[in-house]
Amino acid sequence: MAYQFTSESVSEGHPDKIADQISDALLDNFLAFDPESKVACETLVTTGQVVLAGEVKSDTYVDVQTIARGVINDIGYTQGAYQFSGDSCGVISLIHEQSQDINQGVDRATKEEQGAGDQGMMFGYATKETENYMPLALDISHRIMLEIAKLRRENDEITYLRPDAKAQVTIEYSDDNVPQKIVAIVVSTQHDPFDEDEKMLAKIREDIVKILIPRVKNALPGELAALFNDDIIYHINPTGKFVIGGPHGDAGLTGRKIIVDTYGGKGAHGGGAFSGKDPSKVDRSAAYAARHIAKNLVAAGVCDEALVQVSYAIGVVEPTSIFVETYGTNKVDLSDGEIAVKVRQLFDLRPAAIENRLKLRNPIYRETAAYGHMGKSPQTITKVFESPYSGRIEKEVELFTWEKLDYVDKIKDTFKL
Repeated sequence: MAYQFTSESVSEGHPDKIADQISDALLDNFLAFDPESKVACETLVTTGQVVLAGEVKSDTYVDVQTIARGVINDIGYTQGAYQFSGDSCGVISLIHEQSQDINQGVDRATKEEQGAGDQGMMFGYATKETENYMPLALDISHRIMLEIAKLRRENDEITYLRPDAKAQVTIEYSDDNVPQKIVAIVVSTQHDPFDEDEKMLAKIREDIVKILIPRVKNALPGELAALFNDDIIYHINPTGKFVIGGPHGDAGLTGRKIIVDTYGGKGAHGGGAFSGKDPSKVDRSAAYAARHIAKNLVAAGVCDEALVQVSYAIGVVEPTSIFVETYGTNKVDLSDGEIAVKVRQLFDLRPAAIENRLKLRNPIYRETAAYGHMGKSPQTITKVFESPYSGRIEKEVELFTWEKLDYVDKIKDTFKL
């Protein structure tokens, strides 16, 4: 029997995503001036206020207030009418030094002996249903949010958009897990006030259906664009008016959008958030490593769908377990358990090895903090950081290294594909 699956995404102006972006901007600035920084920064945003908390061990000092305000302004919260603006909000810092009890389990005599920054299990997932090996409903949800942000910044075809928004996509699958059609699309977007509510709702619905959705559809490959159909049920701002939004409408916290950040509910999640954490925290680095493994397994033809779990004990160098699930799509004459054994031989999953392989001690994290940490294209860019204490620095960095298909040939050799 056919079944339906739903995923959601949120915009960069969603309160929780504001918090994530501030936390990762702080992390990037610490890593830019001291790559060995240990950082765990949490952010709270609410009406007119930003609260920064967490633990840092670093040889550098950064202007956290200026960084936080810059992120807020970049997102688009620049007007007093939003009740939250980078130029006028209060910024309170409660950041303090990392606990020595934690640090002693991570820092060792040699980098290779570095222990995991915490216990826990992390998951990576990949599927062949999209070109970027991401679940389709989540991929389309992200595309809707990215496109609405472009429309807001263009301020041309749609002129009333404000930064806060959410999208949700429901897809119908056949018994053999092939996408058949899009069943429903939900879009809620913050907007400027209108004179009449009824006209407002009609205008927003028309613009979303006739301007936004076609832009998303036209950017998709033909077979995925064909999933859009005349029977899609649209829920556009279903509660009605959405003028009050952002941190004035709802408080935002770092780490509350972990499913949006990963696979939209497909696969599994170990529960650990990413943003604000340096790569000694395996919640982040091992989740990236697991995605790297899963994506390369699928791309190499070992299976059509893969879930990879890795687990750690705090202060211990080697992972406590590695698990692989191929959901019956296995293309090799091995059990999933035997695939996991070969994965352990192919990929060094010690924390320091992950950091080195994926180049994680670089300031690469703010770019991950909205529209998903997975599924984006690897790229090399130059980033500039300025500090009143440490001067100006330019760094060439490689983004989204865990999305590279650089182990496909090794996997094919190992599995004789």
